[in-house]
Amino acid sequence: MRLYTSPTTPFGRKVVVAIHEAGLADRVTIVDVTGTPIDPGTLPVDRNPLGKIPALDRDDGGPVYDSRVICRYLDMVSGGRLYPGVPLLWDTLTLEATADGMLDAAVLMVYEARLRPEELRFAPWVDAQWVKVARALDTLDARESRWTAHLAGPIDMGQIALACALAYLDFRHGARDWRAGRPALAVWEAAFAQRPSMIATRPPAA
Repeated sequence: MRLYTSPTTPFGRKVVVAIHEAGLADRVTIVDVTGTPIDPGTLPVDRNPLGKIPALDRDDGGPVYDSRVICRYLDMVSGGRLYPGVPLLWDTLTLEATADGMLDAAVLMVYEARLRPEELRFAPWVDAQWVKVARALDTLDARESRWTAHLAGPIDMGQIALACALAYLDFRHGARDWRAGRPALAVWEAAFAQRPSMIATRPPAA
């Protein structure tokens, strides 16, 4: 298999962490690509017509995308290591969707600063994206919430997605200090960040 991604995309990192955790590192070749929504560069538009990464060439068929589809495919290939069965599956999928939604908002904030001309930037829109992130963080950190036991349980794709989302907030939005007022989530992230899969996939300096 071949995975088209970039070392700085959090969605790609999520997939690469999943590859490590699923024991598939020796079966996937990483292909580094670059580009933006304005300039596709070397993005694999022949694999994903939306011009987004990651995209995965399968051994047994055509390419698959986006990150959630790729992770479900990798789970199937690995024999079900990343997603639990029902009923726990629904919490895992919801946590993964929450983390991905945080990333969507955080990436849009980066694009606003890097791609839009300064005179056209709209600060209230950026702030509104962070409100989404902060609301999700508060929900996940809440004491005795539905997520307390889940985050303390066996590793799954929801946890992987959340760890990559929190790491991306450090990477691109460190000044906003997502840990402030969220001690439980901060402790969880610090421990998860020490997993070999997370260490092996740390992005280069911003």
